[in-house]
Amino acid sequence: MTTQPSKNVEAVAESIQWFGQASIKIQQAGKTIYIDPFNLKVPDKADAIFITHPHFDHFSVEDIKRIVSPDTVVFCPSELKEKITDIGITNVYGIKPGFESEWKGISIQAVPAYNIVKGDKHPKSSNWLGYVLTLGHVKVYHAGDTERIPEMQNISCDIILLPIGQTYTMNTIDEAVKAVLDTKASVAIPIHFGMYEGKVEDAETFAKMLEGNVKVIIPKQSAN
Repeated sequence: MTTQPSKNVEAVAESIQWFGQASIKIQQAGKTIYIDPFNLKVPDKADAIFITHPHFDHFSVEDIKRIVSPDTVVFCPSELKEKITDIGITNVYGIKPGFESEWKGISIQAVPAYNIVKGDKHPKSSNWLGYVLTLGHVKVYHAGDTERIPEMQNISCDIILLPIGQTYTMNTIDEAVKAVLDTKASVAIPIHFGMYEGKVEDAETFAKMLEGNVKVIIPKQSAN
C-alpha cells in the first residue's frame, strides 16, 4: 500500500529543482538553499549552502562563487572549511556526521554517506555527509554519495533524494529501493544519474519498483 504524502510534503517535493548529479535547490519559507551546487545555469543568491563531499561535481568553487552573498552560510565536511574560507566566505561550518543544529528555523542534521562495496570511492573514514533538513514540518533527506548503509535505518524523513547511479553510489537499483524503504519516506526523488553514471531508464525502473509503496518524482534538469 502506498504511503501517501501529505499535501505539504508533496508541495515541497515538487518545488525542488535539480541541476544534474546531486545538485539541488530548495526554496521554502523565504529561504534559498542549495545542496552540492554544480552545473548551475541562472542561479539565485543562496541563504545557505550544504556540501556533502569534495568531489568536483559536488564541491564546485565556481558555482559557489556565483551564488554566495555576504550573508550566505555554508555547511561542509571539516576538510573543506579552509578551502571555502579562502575564497572569501566567512560564515562556514566544518562539520562531521552526528552534527545537529538549527539555522533560522531550519533543523539541520548531518548524517554519514559512504560506500561499503566500493569503499575506495567514498570511504567511511572520510566523514563525508548526507543532510536531513527539517523545513517547517517536512523532513528532506539528501543522502549524498552513498550506498545503502546501516545508518539509514535510523533516519526518518518525508522526502529522500537518493543517488541511483551504480558506478560510484548504489550498487543496484534494488539496493536503492531498499534504502528508500529503510527511511520510510513518502516521496523519493532519484538523483545522480544521466551525467557521469546511471541512465534515465534506471530512474524509471526505480519508480516502477517502488510503485504501490512510495511516490516517486523523476526530476528533469532545471534550466534555472
